[in-house]
Amino acid sequence: MTQSYSSAYRYALIVALGGFVFGLDAAIISGTVRYIASEFSLSDIEIGTVVGAPSLGAILALFFAGKVADSWGRKNTLLAIAVLYVISATGSALATGFWSLTLARMLGGLAFCSLSLASMYIGEVAPAHLRGKLVSCNQLNIVIGLSAAYFINYYLVLNASEASPWLNSSTIWRIMLGSELIPAVAWAVMLLGVPESPRWLVMKGKHQRAQRVLNLLYKDKAQALSVFNEIRSNLSGDSDLPFKQQVIQLFTPKMRRVMALGLTVAVVQGATGMNAILFYAPTVFEQIGFGVNASFQQALYIGLTGLVFTIFALLLIDRVGRRPLMIAGLIAAIFSHGLCWFAFNKAHYEISPATIVELEQQIDVSPLEDNMGRRFSSDTEFKDFLAQHYPADELRLNVGHIIESAISINPVMVLIGILGFIAAFHISLGPIMWVLFSEIFPNSLRSAAVPFFALITSISSYLVQQFFPWQLARFGAADTFMMYAGIGLIGLLFTHRLLPETKGKSIEQLEHLLSSEAVSRRSKLDSHSAPIG
Repeated sequence: MTQSYSSAYRYALIVALGGFVFGLDAAIISGTVRYIASEFSLSDIEIGTVVGAPSLGAILALFFAGKVADSWGRKNTLLAIAVLYVISATGSALATGFWSLTLARMLGGLAFCSLSLASMYIGEVAPAHLRGKLVSCNQLNIVIGLSAAYFINYYLVLNASEASPWLNSSTIWRIMLGSELIPAVAWAVMLLGVPESPRWLVMKGKHQRAQRVLNLLYKDKAQALSVFNEIRSNLSGDSDLPFKQQVIQLFTPKMRRVMALGLTVAVVQGATGMNAILFYAPTVFEQIGFGVNASFQQALYIGLTGLVFTIFALLLIDRVGRRPLMIAGLIAAIFSHGLCWFAFNKAHYEISPATIVELEQQIDVSPLEDNMGRRFSSDTEFKDFLAQHYPADELRLNVGHIIESAISINPVMVLIGILGFIAAFHISLGPIMWVLFSEIFPNSLRSAAVPFFALITSISSYLVQQFFPWQLARFGAADTFMMYAGIGLIGLLFTHRLLPETKGKSIEQLEHLLSSEAVSRRSKLDSHSAPIG
């Protein structure tokens, strides 16, 4: 970190801590699924509703997040979001049933728009040559939060005991959900020390305050003044454009390419299956045949893999560029899902004497003994058989053990496929989407554009979360992974056609270049252009 840009780093990192809270909130639910499903007797759709409730809340919030950010300012809106996280964590930990838990989780989802608003804020305060790196810090903090959630879940599961009054199957999920309180409160306190976005201040005509903030962000007053003049000139004539007019402007012909690019990236980021793995990690690993504790342990590798490859993205995004990383990441994601499809497509399940021996201390094995030697060619066929012979609540707690004892699969291939997808996502779609959202939209339209496309990706992610348990039960793991691979392929084709290189360009330069009707869709921005702001 250079001394001249230390303030820009500091403010960006504080705001990006919201990504840690988001990551913790998003992944901590993965450890609770089996416990809340059993305690509240939830169906597959109800499980999806609880898990997907935050994304549904985010969808609702994004209808007005941009307007609130324009009215209140970026900083005050982020503070309100931090408070929502605190309230949601408290309500989730104290939930008494399906609806109270769903509503508390949905309230936390209102805070999920912190991702788009944090990216907006960081994009507006970061110097151009640091913007990719600093916006990516949001994604880095997300995966640190994910990793922390998986470690918390694994630690609690290892130490849980029905004999313990504080850590048993009825309380463990409450402790998991309540663990979010500490970072949420800490983030709210730290946000009090960051300044308002200088670009928002200029839009509101608060020029002196904007100049003071820019003086903190740049190495000398001359550079800060240059950036201020560029922002003011760029916003001249359309500053503080009403939100409705911003939305209308997004659909004008000059924004066609930007809209197509934003739509492609937003849909693909959510629909390639990241949130299925993120929110249901132990469930996914149970399908391979790992036991319950082993499934929680394997989930740790998801967090660690995401962390390592997000760091790689952080180091490479302003050197290699956005376009090469995105293309390579999508190719790797398609290949990884293909590996998972192949492994599950070749798997089978058999009730053998060894199966009976392994399970007789945990469940009533008489239904299995009556079907000794029976072989099932798919996970859906085997689970349908189990559902006919065991109560749903009992099956929720023991299905991992049963699958582990009966499955014949290449688990290494599936593990490589899952971790390969995690790596591909975190070096491409994960961080780069938010970087692109922070830089491809004009200053005057960003307050509408960023929440709009965050809404698109939230809807995409919500559908994956909501229907993953149902999809897994009805179509099986093989077809589920094949669908994700197909979506990735469509995204690759569109991204290759639409995405230019954006590194090293100021927001103002990108507005001119991307909205110009003379620009060919296949044109690439000059990566050696000198940054202005």
